[in-house]
Order: sequence, then structure tokens, then C-alpha cells
Amino acid sequence: MQHHFIANAPARSASERTIPVIDPSDGEPFDAIQRGTADDIDAAVHAARQCLDSVWSRLSAAERGRLLMRLAAKVAEHGEELAAIEQRDCGKPTRQARADAQALVRYFEFYAGACDKLHGETLPYQEGYAVFTWREPHGVTGHVIPWNYPMQIFGRSVGGALAAGNVCVVKPSEDACLSLLRVAQLAAECGFPAGAINIVTGYGHEVGDALARHPGIDHISFTGSPRVGTLIQQAAAERHCPVTLELGGKSPQIVFEDADLEAVLPTVVNAIVQNAGQTCSAGSRLLVQESIYEPLLERLGEAFAALRVGPAGLDLDVGPLIRASQQQRVWDFLSDAQHAGIPMVAQGQVVEEAPQSGFYQAPTLLRDVPVTHRLAQEEVFGPVLAAMPFKDEAHAVQLANATRFGLVTGIWTRDGGRQLRMARHVKSGQVFINNYGAGGGVELPFGGVKSSGYGREKGFEALYGFTTLKTVAIRHG
Repeated sequence: MQHHFIANAPARSASERTIPVIDPSDGEPFDAIQRGTADDIDAAVHAARQCLDSVWSRLSAAERGRLLMRLAAKVAEHGEELAAIEQRDCGKPTRQARADAQALVRYFEFYAGACDKLHGETLPYQEGYAVFTWREPHGVTGHVIPWNYPMQIFGRSVGGALAAGNVCVVKPSEDACLSLLRVAQLAAECGFPAGAINIVTGYGHEVGDALARHPGIDHISFTGSPRVGTLIQQAAAERHCPVTLELGGKSPQIVFEDADLEAVLPTVVNAIVQNAGQTCSAGSRLLVQESIYEPLLERLGEAFAALRVGPAGLDLDVGPLIRASQQQRVWDFLSDAQHAGIPMVAQGQVVEEAPQSGFYQAPTLLRDVPVTHRLAQEEVFGPVLAAMPFKDEAHAVQLANATRFGLVTGIWTRDGGRQLRMARHVKSGQVFINNYGAGGGVELPFGGVKSSGYGREKGFEALYGFTTLKTVAIRHG
């Protein structure tokens, strides 16, 4: 039985109710978390505010940095433990779970080093004035963390907020929160003051809504669906609370005829099957120049057919989806594609060892997907790649921008001028040329445009979002 973590101590929910924790690999419950309420959020916000006023705001930036570096070392020490927790809770293959734990270490290391480097400016002004700016933390920040990458998104969101001088109240997904509860315990062991990191588990419509509406929350960071992002914005807007939103994508990989196909092939496959396709920045649309469309799809089909899907512990190419409803969502997309006559090029296979009760989906490559079909417009959040041909640069840009999303774009071409033209014209928060994802890139600002959200996390840029700018003008005569 898991409990909330408030003021460095486990806490039962005021509701006295729990939620079962399901292993996606076999669909069976193996633990339980607290079903939080607005009262639990209130207790967490109170603890955070008390910590901010009495301890956290009095620490120097260097002292905050030392705490974060200590936590980074602690997470590294417990990396295998955290990976095992994440593997069972989320259904991640072993190598992915380990990579997520390592990424969490890197986030804490990066933000530990950034704490004392968030500077203001001096501004030239009229004679007789000295004018400067400094950055101040919002205060108590709220963080709604999704189930697809709990540790990574906790690191980029909470790590940045703490570095900027805030204290945090975290609402993880009810589908994946065990690793974050453990990280909070490790933070307490490292010497983080009680109330600096608080975690309240439960459902979004109960705990998430209470967090967004709480008058003691000064900023909200949300990663999730556009629908829920809208609800978060509406709740926060009632009290003019600033929000950072990362709301997913329908990201294109654009392959021109001069591309290095030996580099394209493994990257395109990995970008859609990593984490079973449950990645906001998944390369879920493949735009290929007509002259190489058929040969590239033939080779991709061979790669997809060789992919194996199974329980997380087998450490295969793909693990299970997070829950039954997500599995059904993917099935519905594939059923729509079949009814529309969209051709399937290839599909991987679920291994015999996979329990029938697990939430599995074989990676699927579809071709000639109409630009108006929902497969080309909506986020599947599963290992389904939609391919379509294009004629020239203008056509590629038109197709790339033909969705309401704008999170990531991959561009594959050796032509330097085309690289820059395409990067300029695609509507996207990140653009990768002859690569995709840059290995995670803790240092690289991340976020989208259009319905993919606004604001930036990761990198130094995140610290600006977790602070407010104050201008001080001194008249000295």
C-alpha cells in the first residue's frame, strides 16, 4: 500500500479510499495508491507554503544546487531499484526503464548546476537612474505528471522549478506514480526540507482539478492531452495563475530523396516504437518524397515485421501499452484505417510468452494515409506509423503543417539550403535535421506551438518559465 508524500512523511488520503495499481504486462493489480481529494491537495499546498516561507526561500542558490546534486547522486545509487519500479508500473522494457532513471539523474545534475546562474540584467536608462532586473520564483508550483515518462517529466518539471527557487506539489498519473513516490523519499533522505516536494496521488478529475483551482498554487506545469490541458487552463484562468502546457503532437519525419537511408531507417522505427509509441514527440507521420517512397516502405516493412512485443521483463523491442483503455484506443484507430481501405505494409508480432491479459499492440506500418484521415490528424499514442508521399519542398511543408499540432519535426536531407528552408517553414517547437530527438537532450528547450501547447521545459529556458521578472529602478540624482 502506497501513501501520499507530504512534508517528508507518508500520509493517508482523507477519502480513506485507494486505487489499484495494474501491471500492464499481465493486467493484474499488484499494489494500491491513495485516492486523493481536495483536502489532501490543501494539506500539501499548506506544507509547501510553510516550507517556502520558513526554509526554502532563505537558502542560497548554491545551497539549492548542492541539494539537487545530492539528489542526483542518490537517484544514481538507486537507479536499478527505480528502473525496476518503473518497469512494472509502466510496462517499460528494461533498457527503457534504465534510460529513464539515468535521464532523471541528468536532469537533477543539470538543474543543480543552473541554480546560481539565473541572472538578471542592468538596463541603460535616463541620467540619474540605476535600473536592473532580477528573477524571482513563483512560489508554490503545481505539477501534473503523465504516465508515459514519470521520472523524466518529473526531472524536467520539478527539477527546474526547485532550481528556480520554488517548492512543489505534484499530482502524478494514477496509472504510473510509484517511482515518483520513491524519488520523493530519496529527496527527504538527502536533506530536502519538509514540504519542498509533496506528492498527492489520485484521479485527474478529483486531485488534478483541485490542484489547478487551489488559490495557493502560483504556477502550474501540465503535460498531457489537449482536452485536459484546456480544463487546466480554464481552472487556472479563474485566478490568473500562469500555466506551462505540453499537449502532445502528431510529429512528421520528412525524408527527401537525397537522405541517408541507412541513418533514416533505424531512427524512424525507434521514433515510433519507443515506449510502445506512447511518446508526445513520437514520429508518428512519415512523409517520403515520391521517388524513394516505394523502396523506403519496402525496407521499413521488413524492419517492422521483425519487431517483437512482449512483457517488460523480457526486454524486447516493445512492451505493453499502459492500460486496457489505451489498447482499445489504438485498436479503434486501426479499425478505422481498415474500414477506410488504408493499406497495411507490415506489422510486428506479439510473442507467445505475452499473457493474454496484458495490454499489447504490435507495431503497425500503414501507407497512403489521406491527410484528412484521423490517422494523419490525431495522436494515436501507440506504435502506429502513418506514411504518405510528397512531391517537392512546398508539398512537404504543406503536409507537415496540416495538423493542429506542432511539437517536433524531423528533416532528412543532405542539402544545406533545404535544411534551413524547411526548418524555417515547418510549424514546430523543435526541429531535428538528419536525426530525431538528439538522444533526449536534457539541455534542449522543449515545447510546442498550436495545440501542442506553450511555454518551454528542459534546458536553461525552463528556468525563465518558473520565475517572474521584477524591474527595479533607483533614482540617485
